[in-house]
Formats: sequence, structure tokens, C-alpha cells
Amino acid sequence: MRKKPFISVVLQEEKEQNKGSVEFQVLNFTNRIRKLTSHLELHKKDYLSEIGLKKMLGKRQRLLSYLSKKNRARYKELIGELDIRELKTR
Repeated sequence: MRKKPFISVVLQEEKEQNKGSVEFQVLNFTNRIRKLTSHLELHKKDYLSEIGLKKMLGKRQRLLSYLSKKNRARYKELIGELDIRELKTR
């Protein structure tokens, strides 16, 4: 998965190139997580990469939690675009 198409979508919505934004950071972590996950499917005993993956998952979780508290609409939109988790319908 390439990050160029996703980056352009996020940047077009924000109208500014803010690479420090929460959305951009979550996007970047998601791309790295997907890449590491495919690596670990081939190399099952690569425990150091597995530790790095768990750290990235924790960082992404903290960023998503922050975004959820700050702006729920942007959080739901980002989750939907990246297809990270299932959205619960109430």
C-alpha cells in the first residue's frame, strides 16, 4: 500500500500541508502497520518487528483516542476512510 493517494486525500481536505496533524500521523502509522503486518505473515519468528508493531499500535491507539475526544466527527470519518475498525451503529 502506498501512502501517496491517502496523503493527497487528507491534505486536500485540510487545505494546508500540516504533516503534524493527528490525521496525518494516524495515516502514517496505519500504512506502517499494514506493511509490518504483511512482513510478519512471511517471517513469523521476527520477534523484534513484532515488538515494534505493538508499539506502533499503541501510539496509533493513543492518537485515535485523542482525536475521538477532540472531534468525534473527524474521528469517525478517518476510521471510515482507513477502514481501521468496525463502526458500531446505535
